[in-house]
Amino acid sequence: MDNKAKKILMNTFWTSAGWKSSPAAFTGEDFDYAKSKGLMFDPVTITHDEIIQRLQELHQTITRERVAAAFLHSLSTKKVHLRSALSSWALTSGVPVHTYEERSAVRPNYSSCGDCNFHRLMSDREYINQDLNVLNFERVKWGGIRLNWLLYCWLDLELFSTEEEFEVTAEDAAILSGMLEAVRGCGEYDGARMLEKRWKDVVPSSKNERDVIMEIWGYAGLLVPRDTPRKRRGGSSDYNSMAEWQGNDGYSQEAVELYFGGFNNNRPPQLS
Repeated sequence: MDNKAKKILMNTFWTSAGWKSSPAAFTGEDFDYAKSKGLMFDPVTITHDEIIQRLQELHQTITRERVAAAFLHSLSTKKVHLRSALSSWALTSGVPVHTYEERSAVRPNYSSCGDCNFHRLMSDREYINQDLNVLNFERVKWGGIRLNWLLYCWLDLELFSTEEEFEVTAEDAAILSGMLEAVRGCGEYDGARMLEKRWKDVVPSSKNERDVIMEIWGYAGLLVPRDTPRKRRGGSSDYNSMAEWQGNDGYSQEAVELYFGGFNNNRPPQLS
């Protein structure tokens, strides 16, 4: 990633005090430079149906093994922009080619499109003059925020498709093992916030980055609430995919093997 282009992207939306109230206009020499390096973009107009078709094409070349390797590689390198490809891939890999009007959602929790709604994807019929820059800023800054937006998943995988190969090191595997051990060490009714704190000494990251990692794992099916009594109603408002998760849900050993089986040498026994 070009450092100058990254700095331009960061400075467009962020200051030492936080979000800028009015981002700089997407014009000028700096914007053109960041755009030339693939980090900033002109407004995009695209339909739901076009995105779905393009996602099908991307899944022909982006494999499960590749997104898993990228996620693990990001743990020691702190290349947070590589992480959400795991959830973007997982959320869209099973989505069939369809049109927005093909099947209506009976109970639209995420979208009026039945297929997107079933796969927990927030989607609209069309996107007109959409700003992809803020989505990429969030991706580069924290690892992504609007992880289950169809528009984000498409952007994420488009950008991911241009990345080079990734090396997964023994340090990455050790961090993964530590993360899984931290999940196993959670109390029965510990919520996601407690797991985030347990990961503090395991994953080189900020609190916001750890929150995003948990959401990625939630959308990827690694951390999923089971059909057991919840400690409190409503879950945690700090999270989306992880809102209802609690310690006795543990993690999905099947999903861990599916994504990380080839990298994790310290495999714990199957959770009951």
